Amino acid sequence: MNHTYPVNEVFESIQGEATFTGTPSVFIRLQGCPVGCHWCDTKHTWETSAKVIPIVSMLKKVQDEESAATMSVADILDMLKSFHAQHIVLTGGEPCLYDLIPLTNALIDKGYSVQIETSGTSDIKCNPQTFITVSPKLDMAGGLEVLHGNYLLADEIKYPVGKLADVEKLKERVLPYAGKNPSVWLQPLSQNQKSTNICIEQATLNGWKISIQTHKFLGVR
Repeated sequence: MNHTYPVNEVFESIQGEATFTGTPSVFIRLQGCPVGCHWCDTKHTWETSAKVIPIVSMLKKVQDEESAATMSVADILDMLKSFHAQHIVLTGGEPCLYDLIPLTNALIDKGYSVQIETSGTSDIKCNPQTFITVSPKLDMAGGLEVLHGNYLLADEIKYPVGKLADVEKLKERVLPYAGKNPSVWLQPLSQNQKSTNICIEQATLNGWKISIQTHKFLGVR
């Protein structure tokens, strides 16, 4: 089967969050997400029925648009030849709306390291060598539940924190299902000072880590 994916945008930057902080990366952003996070900064990727545009037009985007190019695995591999970074981040939207096995198999076969960033609300289908970041989105507008089995696949849990109650949710509704003891990263919402202070305190008390979105300090995407 010739798998294709709706790609909203592709760009090369520095991974600014969690385990791979500081790693030059190519971000492949897929279109479509039903989760409905109110703080989302990529709401233009939500609609799966977005306008379909040519690959060349997608690659020339200079602003956020509700549009996507339909790309095969071969198209993606060919496109990556124009980038230097060897770490690929599949993000969205919600990338796990799609079967990522063909794509991650091909990327890893070509020698890339691959990371998926997912809310955990859809089945994760990928090559077993893929690094999986589960960023649980609990009680969002879309009404979707995080699939408990996805916590067992997670290499890291990156958890957004706005208030202390969010940390309690992490302890009660996330960590009991994280069987293989992934690293836990707290990420302050919008780098708000109050949220940051909560993250520092709770990371210190619980032996966790803090993801501070260092790409924003670097002034890159």
